Amino acid sequence: MDIRTERLRIRPWRHDEAQRLLDIQSRVEVMRWLGDGEPVLMRDLDQAHTRIETYAARSVVPPLGAWAVEVLETGQVAGTVLLLTVPNAEAGEVEIGWHLHPDSWRHGYATEAAGAVLGHGFGYGLPEVLALTHLDNGPSQAVARRLGLRSRGVVDKWYAGPSALFAITAEEWRAARS
Repeated sequence: MDIRTERLRIRPWRHDEAQRLLDIQSRVEVMRWLGDGEPVLMRDLDQAHTRIETYAARSVVPPLGAWAVEVLETGQVAGTVLLLTVPNAEAGEVEIGWHLHPDSWRHGYATEAAGAVLGHGFGYGLPEVLALTHLDNGPSQAVARRLGLRSRGVVDKWYAGPSALFAITAEEWRAARS
């Protein structure tokens, strides 16, 4: 996968970027929004390299995967964007997600990268994509809305606690772009 937008390149993480991944995923302000329960912080470069391998393994079968978001102007990785089957999926439900380094917040990178990945997923025939956020994650909910995902309320499945659910169908995505 290698997608370019006006300002970004979405592509696989590389092992020479393990330090940047460690910097992103060792921060409470990033990891508090990922997963269930207390944030699990990345502790060392070995974990970063393992995570890069995990991302590569999850990216083998298109359109699913987890990719680096590179800022074209600087060459620096802003963070990760992903399109993956939700945990404990009942019918193959796919979610989109993003997490960026704080130095890349408020530049529109999450919206731009996620928009490109949504187009990628719908181009491969996905019928619908979900976004699940912590109930108090206003910034990610704002990104979901900017992308055209609509709130479907609160759900208490897929993850250990309740999540705010947003969704968009392929038809809604295409209609919004025409």
